[in-house]
Amino acid sequence: MPLFKSCSKRDLRRIASLVDEIDVQEGKVLMRQGEPGWECFVIADGKAKATMRGSRSASLGPGDVVGEMSLLDQAPRSATVTAMSDMHLLVLTSRNFSSLINQVPLVARRIMAALAGRVRAAEPRGPQH
Repeated sequence: MPLFKSCSKRDLRRIASLVDEIDVQEGKVLMRQGEPGWECFVIADGKAKATMRGSRSASLGPGDVVGEMSLLDQAPRSATVTAMSDMHLLVLTSRNFSSLINQVPLVARRIMAALAGRVRAAEPRGPQH
């Protein structure tokens, strides 16, 4: 998984101790825009779509993280995410997410880079600095 590919075996053991694994069926809504969030999901296998205000905004697959923004700022979910196939997910609760960020800083940097990429993709195309 791209999110964890540079982690050491020790880091991977820490991560494994903090996550739950779940399987969901195609069509399952993982989160709804506007609702509170208490967990984030790392897609281990399968595909999902994220929509904002009813419009398709992103396709998601293995290695993608969803729901982490609500864990960082306690604001309502910014998108609805629906499974487009059967999926295998790693689930981090808000408590375990904070612990992961503290214990495995490499994962924190990767999540921040993913968030920065999302912000840049959402910005209007203008002059590049």
